Amino acid sequence: MPHLESHHLARQMSQDLKAEQTTKPATRVILGMSGGVDSSVAAHLLMQQGYEVEGLFMKNWEEDDGSEYCTAIADLEDAQAVCDKLGLTLHTANFSAEYWDNVFEHFLSEYKRWRTPNPDILCNREIKFQQFVDYASSLGAHYIATGHYVRRTGGLDTQQPFKILKGLDEKKDQTYFLQAVPEKQLEKCLFPLGDLKKAKVREIASDLGLANDKKKDSTGICFIGERRFADFLATYINDVPGPITDRQGRFIGEHRGLHYYTLGQRQGINIGGLAGRKESPWYVCAKKPQTNTLVISQDENDLNGSWLHATDANWLVAPNLPRKCQARIRYRQPDQVCFVSHAANGQLLVKFEQTQRSITPGQYVAFYDGEQMIGGAVIERPDKL
Repeated sequence: MPHLESHHLARQMSQDLKAEQTTKPATRVILGMSGGVDSSVAAHLLMQQGYEVEGLFMKNWEEDDGSEYCTAIADLEDAQAVCDKLGLTLHTANFSAEYWDNVFEHFLSEYKRWRTPNPDILCNREIKFQQFVDYASSLGAHYIATGHYVRRTGGLDTQQPFKILKGLDEKKDQTYFLQAVPEKQLEKCLFPLGDLKKAKVREIASDLGLANDKKKDSTGICFIGERRFADFLATYINDVPGPITDRQGRFIGEHRGLHYYTLGQRQGINIGGLAGRKESPWYVCAKKPQTNTLVISQDENDLNGSWLHATDANWLVAPNLPRKCQARIRYRQPDQVCFVSHAANGQLLVKFEQTQRSITPGQYVAFYDGEQMIGGAVIERPDKL
């Protein structure tokens, strides 16, 4: 009886949430609807928990080139079909201008500085948990909700401390992507899927007869889609070719432009077999903007570092530095034990117990205390340049 089981699960989640609260929460929720299975099931679960739910489809990128890579039209159709099936109102909002100003311009500026940004994290801070929150408030919402695999406890008038916890599904936990969102914004959000595994979410969608129950998860950056990343960058940033050398400074070849490469990269360097060199692959181990030089190595140890400097920290709890905690420098990385302190220049200094591979400027480091995410920061530089 999988259909009855999914409804029983929804009822149990509702009972658990209400038991946690000392006062009845406000009931109007605006849910971010992407057209995917996660937000669709989140809508169903919120309805089962007694919330008054409406959907919002956010358009964050203009298809000004008529590109076949953008899926916004199809995604909107899927979101509308789900709302029609569940009996929900679906609103639409165009945040393309805000996305361009607050996310895409930053994305380009970082690549022009030869860094590797993460626009998904910035999109969460600037759009999904800022513009979305403001727009939902204008619709009379008390809370917003998303289909992120994240758990929260406390807040919502419970008199308990607010915490963001890892999603129960370790393979889908998305706390890493929320690290830059201020606490006051996260407190306004519900995460119905945090206690579920992805397989259960798809099972619930199938039981409900939702047409998107087998829809593939979206991957990649929304404004790039399935096109080649190098082709996209070439549209906005001019190529400045320069030398490729090994760590000893010996010339090996020529690169297209430093912005095309990231630390640890193996594919796309276009260095074949070289006389007098072993057959093992080459990796990008450093970029030297002063001389426009790309440095590569066949020794993977050249990618490793044990500490980093970070800036623009966002703490969800008082950090009380120096302190020992865990950290991740990329999505889905297992927790790494580290020691966080203030550097002399005012930045954060993060020292890891074990060496880390390819610590990349422009990326983010998320901090954890066990299951709880306690903050995050932008990686400024590793210990090897």
